[in-house]
Amino acid sequence: MAEITFSSVLESDNRDLFRVPTHARGPAGVLPITGEMLRNAPSGNLFGLSQNAGMGWDPARVLDPEFLILSTHGGMRAEDGTPIALGFHTGHWEVGLLVAEAARELKALRAVPFAGACTDPCDGRTQGTTGMMDSLAYRNDAAMVLRRLMRSLPTRKGVLGIATCDKGLPAMMMALASSGALPAVLVPGGVTLLPEEGEDAGKVQTIGARFAQQQITLEYAAEVGCRTCASPGGGCQFLGTAATSQVVAEALGLSLPHTALAPSGHPVWLDAARRSARALMRMYQLKMGARDVLTDASVRNAMVLHAAFGGSTNLLIHLPAVAFHAGLRRPTVEDWAAVNRQTPRLVDALPNGPHGFATVQVFLAGGVPEAMLHLRRAGLLDTSVRTVSGDTLAACLDWWEQSERRRALREELKRVDGIDADDVIMSPDRAHARGLTPTVCFPVGNLAPEGSVIKSTAIDPSLIDETGVYCHSGPAKVFTTEEAAIEAIKAGQVTQGDVLVLICSGPKGAGMPETYQVTSALKMLPHCKHVAVITDARFSGVSTGACIGHVSPEALARGPVGKVRNGDWIEIVIDRQRLTGSVNLVGDADGRRFDAAEGARLLLERAPRGDLSPHPALPDDTRLWAALVQASGGVWGGCVYDAEKIARAVESGAPES
Repeated sequence: MAEITFSSVLESDNRDLFRVPTHARGPAGVLPITGEMLRNAPSGNLFGLSQNAGMGWDPARVLDPEFLILSTHGGMRAEDGTPIALGFHTGHWEVGLLVAEAARELKALRAVPFAGACTDPCDGRTQGTTGMMDSLAYRNDAAMVLRRLMRSLPTRKGVLGIATCDKGLPAMMMALASSGALPAVLVPGGVTLLPEEGEDAGKVQTIGARFAQQQITLEYAAEVGCRTCASPGGGCQFLGTAATSQVVAEALGLSLPHTALAPSGHPVWLDAARRSARALMRMYQLKMGARDVLTDASVRNAMVLHAAFGGSTNLLIHLPAVAFHAGLRRPTVEDWAAVNRQTPRLVDALPNGPHGFATVQVFLAGGVPEAMLHLRRAGLLDTSVRTVSGDTLAACLDWWEQSERRRALREELKRVDGIDADDVIMSPDRAHARGLTPTVCFPVGNLAPEGSVIKSTAIDPSLIDETGVYCHSGPAKVFTTEEAAIEAIKAGQVTQGDVLVLICSGPKGAGMPETYQVTSALKMLPHCKHVAVITDARFSGVSTGACIGHVSPEALARGPVGKVRNGDWIEIVIDRQRLTGSVNLVGDADGRRFDAAEGARLLLERAPRGDLSPHPALPDDTRLWAALVQASGGVWGGCVYDAEKIARAVESGAPES
């Protein structure tokens, strides 16, 4: 890099820069205002018209209805698509194209489109770094900013939200859910294509661990690492949090049918933005608002689709938050458990398998509406709910079943990849015959009295007995930071049969980060399937293995998991058929063994570990988030900010001197 001199940052050679005008002619024409408007309209509304004309909008059309397009766009692309400045991730890199497409459609429909953005971070980029401590907390920040932007255009007639990935898309849903009587439509940002040769974006995140285990060469890692994001835009190719959020948005009725998981940058993806703009205008014409779409029934439909797809466990946090901001009842652990017991998993997608198709292949196979056809036949959906199409879910599914779009895309999947769509999205009978089992289980026990969660389909099938039960018991290896756990794994200190217990990683400890680096490192060990993980943190949607997360209460909230000592004997039982599970202390390091009830008594008598503390790098911003979330219902309440509860908690406390 060339040396940058003092003078070069203070001066430029171009003297024409100093020719600075002080006046300009201004836009031609006149504002179509009336005397009544001058007398009665807020000054902000009138000045807004002046600004619209100043930005170049035709003054004769400034009174057309105004609609706001909000996105998570990040980075800056040249007209030919080459990067001027990179975004945080591919998921928001091409979103600006959707904004432009929707805006052009709104203009053609004689509306005035406005556009604003609140970009989002990348959980993949921050895995294993202190940046992950801002990840979940950022969702609330973004949702708040988006809601403030919505209210900052008080003349808006509706909002179109465009988002793709792990935190930006849930934040956008939370913001749109608050729209009430105003129309709101969400455009999912789509997915990245698979590389013609190489690895998907989930597997490639293990190249460091595999290289350390001498499973791959440096040259191989460099090549697949370069190639994995095969197209420049869209969320990852697996059914992680980004893809699951797109599925849930459509299942809520907040997105048009068959818009989730479209390939970013392609005509079918751009077409969704145009039609979504039309849908927003149609809702306006029908006097429909977000509250007509988001109901308790539509939230339950979304839970059913989450189960049928085998989606990321992070939606157990995000969907209750959407419900909260829509003014609806937040689903409980019991609700999730009941839905997962009733709903068969129908979709064979990465990382669940058994085959593991990519998200774009799920889209071609029919995506959300295709799965909904099977679920409707099974009587598991309320199809009377309304969607942003302006009609009922039943009408949308009737259209889909007979549509040319459905037939053509299923044929395209067969032509391009040789895949039968019915092998990707299956009937319940076919799914059962292929060995697909329900995904999410909620173990309880003396170490997780308020619950926990495990993606039971991620457990190695060879460890499941003939009755569908996974049992593991072994000694605890306790770590209070992710860094310490990773170091121990790489040093060979976590061995076959161990139960890795990672604590101080809940909201109070580290912002409840995803711990994919731990699970991916374990996955590369030859004995990986014989190691279980228990943590008060979260997992990535692509995590695999016997990993129990969301353990509640967290260690720093005096949860019993914060009393576990090295060598304690822990027993985990997961019934994948009944979707029941337990996680219990059943022995100590001295060799004593006892039942779960005795373990609970022992834990009650034990003092918390002496090394419990928040991560030293935990930002104050995240500490504040954790305190507000705790006052608002905690993790199982969706990690929201409940203003009423927070205000009561503050007002009931003694003021500090």
